[in-house]
Amino acid sequence: MAGTAAAAPMDIDAAAPPPPPPGAAAKGKALLSAGGRAAPWVEKYRPQSLADVAAHRDIVDTIDRLTNENRLPHLLLYGPPGTGKTSTILAVARKLYGSQYSNMILELNASDERGIDVVRQQIQDFAGARSLSFGARPSVKLVLLDEADAMTKDAQFALRRVIEKYTRSTRFALICNHVNKIIPALQSRCTRFRFAPLDGSHVRERLQHIIKSEGLSVDDGGLTALVRLSNGDMRKALNILQSTHMASQQITEEAVYLCTGNPMPKDIEQIAFWLLNEPFSTSFKYISDMKMRKGLALVDIIREVTMFVFKIQMPSDVRVKLINNLADIEYRLSFACNDKLQLGALISTFTDTRTAMVAAAS
Repeated sequence: MAGTAAAAPMDIDAAAPPPPPPGAAAKGKALLSAGGRAAPWVEKYRPQSLADVAAHRDIVDTIDRLTNENRLPHLLLYGPPGTGKTSTILAVARKLYGSQYSNMILELNASDERGIDVVRQQIQDFAGARSLSFGARPSVKLVLLDEADAMTKDAQFALRRVIEKYTRSTRFALICNHVNKIIPALQSRCTRFRFAPLDGSHVRERLQHIIKSEGLSVDDGGLTALVRLSNGDMRKALNILQSTHMASQQITEEAVYLCTGNPMPKDIEQIAFWLLNEPFSTSFKYISDMKMRKGLALVDIIREVTMFVFKIQMPSDVRVKLINNLADIEYRLSFACNDKLQLGALISTFTDTRTAMVAAAS
């Protein structure tokens, strides 16, 4: 490939490619060449250094200090998606290796083969190879195992011995969502850091930076909706922001909810009012009409109504029974049960709740 690339400039007699037809510049790869405008914002705004990580400053500062003192241990980073686990360890790798980044790190994801053969061959060969260091002292290599909870138990047991054998030359960083799927023997060999869901203020601050960089028009309602729907997942917040921007130039609360398909808060309040005040047949008709008119899914309505229930004052025993019944309805919906039948069950549950609240009040 290198020889071919070097010979290309000498081929002066080669015919120039025909000009693209009119309008073709707006299609295909031309979009990617326009300053990277078509690149997903999740990757475009991924933190490049530890200082850019949006939250978890205590964890980031601890890892930064261990890196500066050349005492980096094996790491186990766990927590929900989109909380900065992969970005943090990649920023550490860039700080450690600089231009030698690609030679000193082995990155394996859940999309790769993750059986025992990979541990015995690919990981062991990388860890056992002598590193080429151009600095004053040889630098340890880094093996990054993303989605480590997808590894088989046999592979994890094999990795246990590899970590011990090559500790002098290699550090291992395991990233996962569910730490209970990592065997205790691996957990005990690593320093554990839990990445909690991001606080709303950190998500808002990062979104404001991206909105300013992209020159977007976002009002306060739209920004609040983005933070609320992200649930502490920065990746989800950026994906919603970019998809809403592609659908609407003005990013408002209504545009965000329409783009994601979630019911708007005012619609949930209206549905809750019908459930708590209207007769069965009237509630069924109104909610069915709203579902059809706005394209709402019953499972989304139930999840939002459940959060609304926690804001209503009612006896604790009545609330417990109501939440339990709502959980049963959501469980049945996960098995593709009849939507109309489950809507009737939802209204029946609230009818029983109203009767119980009246009885408790008297």
